[in-house]
Amino acid sequence: MGSAENKNMYYSLDKEPLEDEDSALMKTVKAATSGFVAGTIWGTVVATWYDVPRVERHVALPGLIRTLKICGNYGLTFAAVGGIYIGVEQLVLKQRVKRDFINGAVGAFVAGASVYGLKGKTIPSALTAGSALAVTSAILDIGGRTTRVDVGKEYYPYTTEKRPSPSPTVS
Repeated sequence: MGSAENKNMYYSLDKEPLEDEDSALMKTVKAATSGFVAGTIWGTVVATWYDVPRVERHVALPGLIRTLKICGNYGLTFAAVGGIYIGVEQLVLKQRVKRDFINGAVGAFVAGASVYGLKGKTIPSALTAGSALAVTSAILDIGGRTTRVDVGKEYYPYTTEKRPSPSPTVS
């Protein structure tokens, strides 16, 4: 563990590496960016459900301004949840030196309680939001984080078998 190559690696009790090639900061930035993109897209969908505001005298393009505000609000909310979730998960991973569902559940609770609790402005709403995200994260982590079952087949975008040559047609 003293070499420069293993400087940022964390090991479990079984001496398996816990850290991937990305640092905790890089994972947090990626999660926040992905959250911002997903939130902005979702904000666009939500904005289409609202009625376009009436045209006002001193406001140019009121529909566009309202849409951009909604997109930005959802984008920043999703970015905050994603960044806090991954940041806390990585922090807990480094402290516990163990990779299991508890890391994600703690990260989800902190993200839900801090972001959605601030929006709700009450402690019960913070606890409810944090608990809901923590339970969801724990279920996904325990379930293997996938909705598909690997059956061992590899699918290629092309065929590996030769096509039969077309038979010559006689006219």
